Amino acid sequence: MSTKIKQRLNRILLWGLIVVMAFWMLFPFYWAVNSSFKSEGMLAMTPTTFVPRDPDTGTLYFYLRNYEAVFTNQAFLRAIGNSLIVATATTLLSLAIGSFAGFALGKLRYRGKTATLYIILAMTMFPAIAVLTGLYAIITELKIPPLLSMIFTYMLFTLPFTAWVLTAFFRELPTEIFQSAQVDGASPLQTFYLILLPLTAPAMVTTGLLAFIGAWNEYLFALTFTSIAPDARTLPVIIANFPSQFSRQIPFGEIMAGGVVSSIPLVLLVFIFQRRIVAGLTAGAVKG
Repeated sequence: MSTKIKQRLNRILLWGLIVVMAFWMLFPFYWAVNSSFKSEGMLAMTPTTFVPRDPDTGTLYFYLRNYEAVFTNQAFLRAIGNSLIVATATTLLSLAIGSFAGFALGKLRYRGKTATLYIILAMTMFPAIAVLTGLYAIITELKIPPLLSMIFTYMLFTLPFTAWVLTAFFRELPTEIFQSAQVDGASPLQTFYLILLPLTAPAMVTTGLLAFIGAWNEYLFALTFTSIAPDARTLPVIIANFPSQFSRQIPFGEIMAGGVVSSIPLVLLVFIFQRRIVAGLTAGAVKG
């Protein structure tokens, strides 16, 4: 078999694998969008349809009352605001504290740095359910408001990850930059926020987006901390307990519409920062 034939076969196999993986990842989202445009009768059709069709005529028909139910539901609209507050605050605080930690762990020398890194790594190993009871007892005793309790709790999981990743990026920055700034009279803090921090923008965007997604989609703690405060519920909790407006049973179509709407901000963020994300994921992959 010639080299050209082998290369062509390898290319075909590669693209075949890409198509299969893309279908595997995108099909659930497509099915959610498809189901969000179906009524009860359309969802109950057998065999199921891959596009919304009228049960009587079989013609293409988009049922929009699911989205009407979503956008006229005050609890859902309030949940969007709660999720934005919680996810944004969690992300900003994690990046602010994590960048200081990453700078200290990546560039400064002090005793116990290795032990600190391992402690940070160990904090990410605890499952969420293992700390839920203790955190709920503390938050109840201190009477912390639900939104603040979610922000502080989410940081227990986003902050170690952010600090660990940013430590690797700060460590990869040339030491000569740090030394030159010191020679010019800059303090470590000035060197951090004037010189090194702008160079880690791709890493900040990547870790910040992952922290935002984690806080936006979190369900277990949000359900627990808002059990007695319905007005503070976030999107995952509202979607899981979506109150039916037009359906006479479990509102699957309305739930799917709510899920599609809640995923739009994440999709937009990925498209807006896609270049920064790629740069952040590939930084440090090649030396020299």
